[in-house]
Amino acid sequence: MAVKNAKTPEKNRKLADGGGLYLFLHTNGSKYWRYDYRHLGKRRTQSLGTYPEVSLVNARKAHIESRSLLAQGTDPSSAKQLAKISAKAQANNTFEQVANEWYGAKIQDKSESYRVRTLRILRQDLYPYLGRRSISEISPQELLAVLRRIERRTVDIAHRAKQTTGQIYKYAIAIGAADRDISSDLTGALKVRNKTHRAAITEPAELAKLLVAIYAYCGTPAVSTALKLSALLFQRPGEIRHMEWSEINWTDRRWEIPANKMKMRRDHLVPLSSQAIGELKNIQCLTGNGLYVFPSARGGSRPLSDNGVRTALRTMGYSNEQMSPHGFRAMARTILDEVLDYRVDWIEHQLAHAVKDPTGRAYNRTTFLHQRAEMMQGWADYLEGLRLALERGNEKYANTPK
Repeated sequence: MAVKNAKTPEKNRKLADGGGLYLFLHTNGSKYWRYDYRHLGKRRTQSLGTYPEVSLVNARKAHIESRSLLAQGTDPSSAKQLAKISAKAQANNTFEQVANEWYGAKIQDKSESYRVRTLRILRQDLYPYLGRRSISEISPQELLAVLRRIERRTVDIAHRAKQTTGQIYKYAIAIGAADRDISSDLTGALKVRNKTHRAAITEPAELAKLLVAIYAYCGTPAVSTALKLSALLFQRPGEIRHMEWSEINWTDRRWEIPANKMKMRRDHLVPLSSQAIGELKNIQCLTGNGLYVFPSARGGSRPLSDNGVRTALRTMGYSNEQMSPHGFRAMARTILDEVLDYRVDWIEHQLAHAVKDPTGRAYNRTTFLHQRAEMMQGWADYLEGLRLALERGNEKYANTPK
């Protein structure tokens, strides 16, 4: 009743409640709850709100909490200020803001296809439902509902979205925008992905037919040559598309791919056979003045589209289940081993897989380089022999080892 009936004073005064808590009565009629205390030998005053917005009961509760912090050696005013800053930061740290920051900091050194795929998942599948939410307030159930929506369309993308969300939350924890990774609570919640191998032709007789179709294909020079080099060099489709003229070492007859373009983030050397050199020289007169060996039809500042080789295969009559751009790698891996009898470690190293020596250390880029150069020339000769034999009506060559 003393608080309720307190009149506006002629001079500022305090209405004490004990233990340092009091109601400060201002001459303008305002009434403030305050707590006077000492911390580390210094007198401090903490504001606990205004009356009647903060009642006496709630002011006493806040007072008790502050005294408890003080007893633990914590300055209650500083703790309150930090809590305000944290609350404001969390309110401003929406999922979209943190995700964009993560994308700029962590994804720029990844391959173009990975960056494009990740950005598509963010913009199409996550931002519309989670983008404006504070990242610290999203619940596992809320995230699961979004992932279920994606899962109804495609299980694989739902798993990719969950993985991306987990990476964003780990970044959010590092910058103080979230306390934990909620995606870890959803382990096993999504349907299991069907593991499917990329379509590839691994039978020599069928490979011969594919080669005849490739060399008869009437597409743009960039696509036609990319098709031929996909078979001759069997590197990843993204690496083929992003091949630059500056990476071709004509003297040592090899393609030198820098680490930032490789999946394993290590420099990679691809010996060039006589056939590969011939294809590169044929297209050099058309694209040699530009950056990319296979520039986009829309302009030389960007490489051939990732659909270029895939569309060519479909035009040639090969379905998704028969052959894919990535399938040239499985094709070479199988035939080099099972038909041509080359050493598996040479093949794996040329595929830029993680190959280790007997001591467990990763081989460097020049390991087996001479042997790999001979293998790549042998592979090119074999492919040429397959194609010419079929064109001349001699299919038996297809099953002849080196």
